[in-house]
Amino acid sequence: MMSKRTMTLNLTDAEMTVLEELCAKKDLNKTAVLRQALRLYQLIDVRLERGEKVFVENDLTKEKAELAIL
Repeated sequence: MMSKRTMTLNLTDAEMTVLEELCAKKDLNKTAVLRQALRLYQLIDVRLERGEKVFVENDLTKEKAELAIL
């Protein structure tokens, strides 16, 4: 079993609002949302390191936009 570690995270009011809105929308707690965000960021980072591009596509119009990660 993996051990768990605790950290303190300081967010701006705007960042906390976004986190709380995502929690309500996804019916998850803050820890679960942040864990999902970390996994998504890691997935994107791995693909970008391999030289791949990451896109999002509008399902209706098929318009694509490349994600730019800073």
